[in-house]
Order: sequence, then structure tokens, then C-alpha cells
Amino acid sequence: MMNGTTPSVEQLERELKYEKRRGNYGKALRSTIYSLLVVAAVAILIAMLVMPILQISGSSMTPVIGDGEIAAILKGNDFERGDIIAFYYNNKILVKRVIAFSGEWVNIDSSGNVYVNNKRLDEPYVSEKAMGDCSIDLPYQVPDGKLFVMGDHRSTSADSRSAIIGPVSDEQVMGRVLFRIWPLNKIGFIN
Repeated sequence: MMNGTTPSVEQLERELKYEKRRGNYGKALRSTIYSLLVVAAVAILIAMLVMPILQISGSSMTPVIGDGEIAAILKGNDFERGDIIAFYYNNKILVKRVIAFSGEWVNIDSSGNVYVNNKRLDEPYVSEKAMGDCSIDLPYQVPDGKLFVMGDHRSTSADSRSAIIGPVSDEQVMGRVLFRIWPLNKIGFIN
């Protein structure tokens, strides 16, 4: 009752429509929130299980990947020579380029040229060749179940040339560094 009078049919119909709309709005809002939560949960699962995200620290892969850049990694162990991979080493994640596979022979001359099975590698991604920190005996045969990896910034990279790090085992590998997410002006696939 409004002001002591009985509401008209039109007023009751208007009030009923208002209440229905208000109920529909609440349902739509709840539905939207539930949908967003499901999408967020799926995105987190994908990021953790299939394509982890990694922030690069250090300069061992410059100029291809720089310090502070963010990249997505595709999990797996199916690599080609020249692929950039991420792997665990001493509770850290390192990013390096695949140079040689199990059973292959690696040699590096004094100018920093890399040879695999006596064939010089064409490495257009390396801007400055260097012997770097090499404490292994060359030529070096990559052991079974291991990968020989090197950073692109050869003079500063700690990689398989160092007896401390050595070749990377399959169990250490997270996957292939596939896509740069940050900075936005460099977004895209990484070669």
C-alpha cells in the first residue's frame, strides 16, 4: 500500500518487472563471477602444467633474450640444435641454447668457433664469439642422456663449457623457451 491507497495494476506490474530484473541482474553477476573464476583457474593450470612463465635474469643470452624479460616455456624434451631451453641448476633456472646431443663431439677453437662432430656450427645469433670459461677437456663427447648447452653471450655465460655446470640431463630440463611476453615492444616467438 502506498500512502494509504491500494496500488494500481500497472504499479504492481511495474514493481514485479523491477523485482524480476533485479533478480536477473544478480544471477548474471554471479554467473559472470563464476565464469571468471573458472577461466582464471584454467589459465593457472595451463601456466603451471603446460606453459610456465619465466622472468630472465642475467645477460648470458643477450642479445636474443635480455635481463628482466619474461618468456613462456613449452614443456617437453623434443629439441633441435639451436633451440633455447630452460633447465634447473642448483635451485635456479638457467636459460641456454642447445649445441649438441648425446654421443656428439663438441670442440671450440681459440676464436670461439664451435664445432659439432668436426662440422663448424653456423651461429648467427652469437654477436661476439669467445672461448669463455672453458674448464672441460676438448674435444668433448656429450654423455648419454645429456645435452651440451651454451649461452649466446659467450664471454660471460656459465654453461656446459664449465666443468661445474657441465652437460644438462633430461631430468633437469623444463622445456623450450618459446614466446617472449615482456617487454611489449618485443612480444613474439623467440628464435
